[in-house]
Amino acid sequence: MDNLGVLSLLALAPILVVAVLLVGLRWPAKYAMPIGFVAAALVGALVWGMDTTTIIASSIEGLILAIGLLYIIFGALLLLQTLTQSGALATIRAGFTSISPDRRVQAIIIGWLFGSFIEGASGFGTPAAVVAPLLLALGFPALGAVLVGMVIQSTPVSFGAAGTPVLTGIGDGLAGSGEVEARTALLGLDPGGYLATIGLEVAALHAVVGTLVPLFMVCLLTRFFGANRSFAEGLGVAPFAIYAAFAMTVPYVVVAALLGPEFPALLGGLIGLALVMFTSSRGFLMPARVWDFPPRESWLDRWTGTIEPDTSVAGARMNLWLAWTPYVLIALVLVLTRTIEPIKDALQSVTVGIDDILGTGIGDDVEVLYSPGAVFLLVCLVTYGLHRMSGRQIGAAWRVSAGQLAGAAVALLFALPLVRILINSGPDYNASGLASMPLTLAEGAATLVGPAWPILAPWIGALGAFVAGSNTVSNLTFSLFQFATAENIGVPPETVVAAQAVGGAAGNMITVHNVVAASATVGLLGREGDVIRMTIIPMTYYCLLTGALAFVLIHGVGLNAGTALLVLVLLTLAAIVVGLRRSATRLPAARS
Repeated sequence: MDNLGVLSLLALAPILVVAVLLVGLRWPAKYAMPIGFVAAALVGALVWGMDTTTIIASSIEGLILAIGLLYIIFGALLLLQTLTQSGALATIRAGFTSISPDRRVQAIIIGWLFGSFIEGASGFGTPAAVVAPLLLALGFPALGAVLVGMVIQSTPVSFGAAGTPVLTGIGDGLAGSGEVEARTALLGLDPGGYLATIGLEVAALHAVVGTLVPLFMVCLLTRFFGANRSFAEGLGVAPFAIYAAFAMTVPYVVVAALLGPEFPALLGGLIGLALVMFTSSRGFLMPARVWDFPPRESWLDRWTGTIEPDTSVAGARMNLWLAWTPYVLIALVLVLTRTIEPIKDALQSVTVGIDDILGTGIGDDVEVLYSPGAVFLLVCLVTYGLHRMSGRQIGAAWRVSAGQLAGAAVALLFALPLVRILINSGPDYNASGLASMPLTLAEGAATLVGPAWPILAPWIGALGAFVAGSNTVSNLTFSLFQFATAENIGVPPETVVAAQAVGGAAGNMITVHNVVAASATVGLLGREGDVIRMTIIPMTYYCLLTGALAFVLIHGVGLNAGTALLVLVLLTLAAIVVGLRRSATRLPAARS
């Protein structure tokens, strides 16, 4: 079969199956993912010509990756239970309430700023695994906590794990191409300089589009979890939300320009967190009226999970700095192990996995000491001593965490094998000579839109992240394709590749296995579709505005598709704000 349109639809079929079951029919991921896995295996075998051995090997590879992710989830669960049992969460909750009892402010400080810092240090979904249980412990509904944890998986993601999506994703994705080398020489740059140039464009696009992410986040929070179900109540904290956005994005871009791709998210999040915590404690831009969730007894059943942290375990409240020490240690250890090369190399050398599964050349492993899961476990061990926990408390933390882990296992043990079948469907592993399913789908989209490709480029990045669960893998898969497509239509490839990376970051907001992982840390399983229904709203905004900006950066402002889309997006946002402000005047007063 050589009909690109038909092949593109067939490549899309497994993804559509999962999307319809999860989002349309609201099936739990533990049921939707096995069906999606079967669909991917059937399309791979019957259309792409993958043999049974390759499909099995890809599935085993996915299982290895799933075990690595479950390792991280267990560490996050254990940390939550350890801090719950020690009473630290009671102190942390009181500390945030003393800055502001407003849930919108808490979501921005913890989710946007602290989450961005953790993303810069660790990446790969770790922020949601840290942020969601912390917000749960502060009194957020489980579904709301996951929402916040997933929405912030956007702006900082391209520079997560000390810049891995750019350095490894784009860098290795473009490596070895004669066309890329020629372009680099034409610009008078070396490979590192060329990558830094793309990284700066990525940071600039993120800084513009990401400025509204904290505001989007709180508007979604007030709409889906407020007593009045109103987006408008989120606008009440708009000055603080935009200030917090700039507190992160301004140093983020400066760091990208001065230091390169390794540290924009890490230092941007850290600087923003320190600045906003300092000014917030002094009342700067704090909302005049406090917004809170409705009384717990009125919460919908789908808002809550199986974990209810008891923040009153400890009789005497501990020192605030002592309570926060485990999170400080996590951040510190993550930074040290990601930035000091001898330590990093030593930890990465310890792996468990299979290099050549069934003789196919397919393989993967788990870096058991370098994984964020190991950091969580180490910090838990240190916390036992710091917080003087009893054997009964420690045993309770392990027992509860182990029981909670089982809920996430089924979905992940099918989601990751599905992903690896899609990615391994290329000519190295099929009898048809076809490009892999993700590349076939992207090629079909490029053929369809032609010169307007920069507008669509972020969506391909988002698709790659949705399928693979990783901005890095999306960039590895599509960077060279985006580069070649840009050259074919005669536009600067750097901007198109940057749009790919930004879209890949936005796609993390709807990545199924990240949603499952974050949900597991708050005991909220089976409602992954509800999360994606909410997070697809900011993801759509992110990709639309990024595509419009990329087109305008290439072709300038004028009578063109990019300018029209940019104006449309801005007018739509303005109309929404005006409409919400009018509706806000008719709402009952917020609690003060």
